[in-house]
Amino acid sequence: MSRRLPSSERTRLDPFVIATGDASSRDQRDLMERPFFSLAKSRRTVPILYEAGEVRVEVFAVPQHGMATIWDADILIWAAGQIVEAENLGLGTSRFLRFTPFHLLTAIGRETGASDYKLLKAALARLQSTSIRTTIRNGEHWRRHQFSWVNEWEELTRHDGRVEGMELVLPDWFYRGVVDRSLVLAIDRAYFRLKGGIERWLYRVARKHAGRQPQGWVFDLQHLHEKSGSLARVSDFALQIRRIAARQPLPGYCLRIEHDGGREMLRILPAHLSTGPVGNPVETIGRSHARTIGRSHAGPSGDHTQRHQLTLWPDTTIPGLNLESNNNTNFKGRAREVDNLIRDAARSLSVAAKKSVPFAPQRAAASDDADTSAADTPRLPLDPPGGRR
Repeated sequence: MSRRLPSSERTRLDPFVIATGDASSRDQRDLMERPFFSLAKSRRTVPILYEAGEVRVEVFAVPQHGMATIWDADILIWAAGQIVEAENLGLGTSRFLRFTPFHLLTAIGRETGASDYKLLKAALARLQSTSIRTTIRNGEHWRRHQFSWVNEWEELTRHDGRVEGMELVLPDWFYRGVVDRSLVLAIDRAYFRLKGGIERWLYRVARKHAGRQPQGWVFDLQHLHEKSGSLARVSDFALQIRRIAARQPLPGYCLRIEHDGGREMLRILPAHLSTGPVGNPVETIGRSHARTIGRSHAGPSGDHTQRHQLTLWPDTTIPGLNLESNNNTNFKGRAREVDNLIRDAARSLSVAAKKSVPFAPQRAAASDDADTSAADTPRLPLDPPGGRR
């Protein structure tokens, strides 16, 4: 008797279809504060073992792929931004993401050549093969949670070998940390332009701890080294921090080296910040300045404008706007009804005006039988008598 293989996790999840990369970047607080990623581009297999009070983080890598790096974490930042953006708009989300690699790469500031697609797949392999054990956000009785950054992923290719779509499943630990809005922070898009691993990690620490506090935050360099998980010696790590402070590359923050007796300290002060608080709700459809759904180049996740790029998935598997029902068509229908009501009202006003003027010129009478133009449509006064508001 043949053994029945377990079904893929994707078969038990509703797909969250991402059809645009245009969403504010968001980072998960736990990932910003603790050492979860390698800060070096070279392959790392030495585990990260970090403990502070009751918090413990253990990260393990396999020799074939190495540990997931802080550059690989850009994929998680992108995914978090898409999930938060969709929930702001009232759209359904899921741990099961469908997307085009082009959208992902452009959103995190990468090129889209053949080599970049290979690097993306290598990053997904490291995220999947890296194993994390942590006590962060565990319940009263469950003391340790173990997972990988990506449960599974798959690429969809055409016959010519071109990658047209991708799917991935995020771990529940990460997904729950994103949908809980108190555990997410907006980050500056300029973060993706930071080149060094330590300066990238330092920005996330600054955003998490210093935030927008006028007095900023102060770290002992020894303590900062422990929080980083870096394999560099403390003296080398301190030297790199001094060099970063001299260059001031962090968007929105200023770094200052201070001394307290024999201890060397780093003070992080907020400068001009371009990011807004993540807790601010995005305005919904129909409000002033709100992004509308169904228009060309629209930003919200799940927009239909890019469906042609997801042709490898059957239409029945792509829910419109990630909603249980597609309100886009209803929205357009209501808009047409409003337009018709406006035209009917305009014609009625025009006929009434004609009856009140019995000797109207023949040319004006002829125009009443034609469709009312924008110039002939009666307009409500925008300003009160006597001047502007």
